[in-house]
Order: sequence, then structure tokens, then C-alpha cells
Amino acid sequence: MYKFLLCWRYLRTRYIALASIVSVMLGVATMIVVNSVMAGFSHEMQTRIKGILSDVVFEVPNLNGFHDADAHMRQIRKIAGEHIAGMTPTVHVPAMLSFRYGGQWITRPVQVVGIDVETKGDAGDYAQYLNHPLNREKPSWKLHEQGYDLRDHQAGAEAPERSELGNSGKLYREWRIRRERAFESENQRLAPENGLHREASEPVVDPPLAPELALPADIHAVIPVEAAGDLPTPSPDSENPFGGRPDDSPKHDELKDQYTGIVLGFALATYRGPGGRDHFMAMPGDDVKLTLPTAGTPPRAIDDSFTVVDLYESKMNEYDSSFVFVPIEKLQKLRGMFDPTTGVGNINAIQIRLKDPSKAELVRDLLQRSKAFPPGVYVISTWKDKQGPLLAAVQMETAILNVLLFMIIAVAGFGILAIFFTIVVEKTRDIGILKSLGASGLGIMGIFVRYGLTLGMVGSGVGMILGLLFVYYIQEIADVLSWVTGQQVFDPTIYYFMKIPTIVEPHTVAWIVTGAMAIAVMASVLPAWRAARLHPVEALRYE
Repeated sequence: MYKFLLCWRYLRTRYIALASIVSVMLGVATMIVVNSVMAGFSHEMQTRIKGILSDVVFEVPNLNGFHDADAHMRQIRKIAGEHIAGMTPTVHVPAMLSFRYGGQWITRPVQVVGIDVETKGDAGDYAQYLNHPLNREKPSWKLHEQGYDLRDHQAGAEAPERSELGNSGKLYREWRIRRERAFESENQRLAPENGLHREASEPVVDPPLAPELALPADIHAVIPVEAAGDLPTPSPDSENPFGGRPDDSPKHDELKDQYTGIVLGFALATYRGPGGRDHFMAMPGDDVKLTLPTAGTPPRAIDDSFTVVDLYESKMNEYDSSFVFVPIEKLQKLRGMFDPTTGVGNINAIQIRLKDPSKAELVRDLLQRSKAFPPGVYVISTWKDKQGPLLAAVQMETAILNVLLFMIIAVAGFGILAIFFTIVVEKTRDIGILKSLGASGLGIMGIFVRYGLTLGMVGSGVGMILGLLFVYYIQEIADVLSWVTGQQVFDPTIYYFMKIPTIVEPHTVAWIVTGAMAIAVMASVLPAWRAARLHPVEALRYE
């Protein structure tokens, strides 16, 4: 009993021990906060990667693909059917995307993904990243009249408003085409008379329109007249600079019929300005052009027009800035990926979702070992295999941060070591008295070890509570710091998250607290051993 009483007395009277407690507390709290934030970022990133790539990807390394997707999927189910929740065929091909903005053509390299919307949801989270609520329920290649989300539905009501999307949809497309035709008609009328030619950069003044080109009466409910000048002004030159027919049907009427639907990655269609506000260069209702290679050797370039029907926002900039989605049948037809005898199309990838995602490596190995899929022809990988460098970088960053932060607690341990040596020197007379009264060496040693354990328990306990509270109110704390400093602590334009993602993992908190207590105990062992070795006569000789 005397051991606990002495520990408590030393803890109350030795205010220098408070420095060690504070060091342990800050180290534990910091490690909990950092690990929770890193776990949140890692979870968000992995969720989005898995939603795009699925758990296992079965593909070939060439653009021509392989024949008969249904036969391959039947064989895959035969080998690993008990683990499979869903599959979908896809076609991936590099291409160039071109669209008009500000009276000029903008061209960007993209990765075109041909998908089957009926089965895409079985193998990934494609639909949940679309902008229009109806498309999130059931994806469609048809352009909706209105109803596109004016705020990021993944971020909630706190996200900045995207007012330009209120002007998007079928009504906007009709208004845009009528406006382009009016410019063309006016330029054709003025040019022969006096050589005038209105430039796209000039202020917009709508010319008198023929009845058939008049704007619909209800368009002003969607696009106010005073806002029309803020919309991208189309170039008067409507000639297709890429050549070729805009659609397969020569009777296609742009005003009545849309082109084949296309879904653009959000970062392709926008640029982000100050304050996290998104500005749209292309939005639902605009027409774009794709230039891509045909199948076969050597490939030749073809192009076709598409109508933007929605935007895809996965929050992974690598995908949002490069992926566009089109109907798989359209992409197969454009590239000539059909068997002329059977009419069955080729694909170059099958995405597989598993019932248990942790079995991804097992399913990959089962398929790789199968004689039906020679390794020189097919490439079978998990989503982790395809994103190995990125995941390894995140894990390495987390490990380095943990090592650096754990050194804070190690510094506290050295503080405890120095304090205990001081106490042993100061309490030499007391130690001699205790040993002369019959206290054993282990008993004396136990006093100081329990003292170190108490310091570790108090410091790590308070640090754990402080760290968990910080994680719980981290968004409010970030807002307060932003208000005090006048700068955004967490900038959504960099991370593409409106809130700081956090996940508290109990086992991580447990090892942080246990590690801090272990350091405190180990720091007390050497001074305790020295105190235990003191001989009572030597301890009392000079007293």
C-alpha cells in the first residue's frame, strides 16, 4: 500500500512531472488526429477507386479487345462464380475531346469508356457520381429538360452553388441552337452587303429572328434574358473543322434530336476559381466531338458528335479530368469492333464486383491459374494492383508521420527519465530510511515504475480524450482557424472535399495509448533500478 501512497504524493508535489504529462498528452492527441484524418482520406480515395475500377479487372492489353463478352463472363462465373456479385463489359480507348467555349475550340486528351448502363451498376458505383437525380436512380443517355443539381450532392447544402447548371438541359440546348442559327443567318445577310462580320467577342445583341427561329416563350424561366450574355458565345463559323458527317443519319435535325449521349468527367467540363466556385466550359445540353482510332492495324482517326447528358464527379481528379462515358454499342460501332459474320461486338475489359471485397486476391489468383485465360493474352488484376503506386505512397506517408509523431512521445520519455533520476538523488535519504525499515529492492523499484506508469496513464488518457474531441469537432475547429487567420485551413479546391474526412479506428487508438504508456514505463526502469540498488547505510551516511 505504501507504494501507491508514495506514487500519489510524488505526483501531487512534483509539478515538474506535469511537463511530462503534457508532452505525452500532446503526442497521443496529435497521433490520434493525424491517423484519423489519414484514414478518412485513404477510405474516401479507396472507395472512389473501387467504385470506378471494381474489385477485379479482367482485360487485354490491346485496343482491339477480345470477342464475345458473354462467353468470357460465363467462363469467369464457372471458375469463381461463388465469389462474384456482378460483372459488366467495357471498352476503353484513348481519344481527343473537342468542344466550343468562348467562341473557340478547346481540345483535350481523354479516355473514352464504353459502358452498358444496364449492368454497370452491378460492378461499380458509376450512377452515384452523376449530377442529375434521375440518372443516379437509373442512368440514361437521354438529355433531361431541367433538374440538374445546383450543388454538389455529395457535399450537401454547404457546397457552393453552381448556378450555371440551372441553365442546362434540353431547353438550354434548343435555345443555344436557335441562337447559333440566328448568328449564322445575320452574318450571311450582312456579309454580301457591306462585308461586315460579327466577331464572337463582340457584345451579344440578338438580331431580329424569323418566327421559326424565335426563342421559346418559356426559355426565360430557365435562362433569363439578362443572363444570356454570360453564356459562352458560339462562333459564327459553324463549319465542322474535323470533317465528316455529324451523325449516322443524314436527316438528323439538331433542334429536334440530340446526338448520342455522353457523360463528361467533371474536371474536363469545368475549371475551379477562387473560393471553390466551379465555372462550366461544357454542360448538359452542349455538343462535343470525339476523335478516336478505329480498330485494326493500322488504325485511322474517326470523329463523331455527341450531346452532353450529364457530368461525372467521383472526386478523384485522375478520373474526373480524363474519363468520358458513352454507350458501349456506339463505341463498338464507331471503331468497327464487330464480327461481320455474327454481329457480336468486341470488348477489352470486364469489371468484376465481389460479394466479399477482401477476396479480390483469391479471385485474381483463381482466374490467373485457369488454363482458359493464358497470361500472355489476358491481364487480370485487382483494383489495388492497378493503383499500387498511389496506395503505397499514402501508406508510406502515414508511416513516416507516425514515426515522426511518436518521437514527440519519446521526447516525453526522456523527460520522465531525467525527472526520475532527479527524484532518486533528492530522495536518497528517504530511500535509505525505507530500506532500513525493511523495504525490499523490488519494492523500491516498484514505487518508481508505478510512478512512471501513472504518468503514462494520465498523459495518454487525457491525450486520447483531447484527440477524440478534436476529431469530432475538426470541421468547426478548421472554420474557426480560417476565420482567425483569414485563410482556408482546408481548401476544397485542392482536395475536392467540402469537409475533412475522418475515421477513428479503435485498434489504432489502442496501440497509440499503449505505446505511450510503454514509453513512460520504460523511461522509469533505469532510475528505479538505481534506487533499488542503494544500500541503506550508504544512503544515510551523509544525512
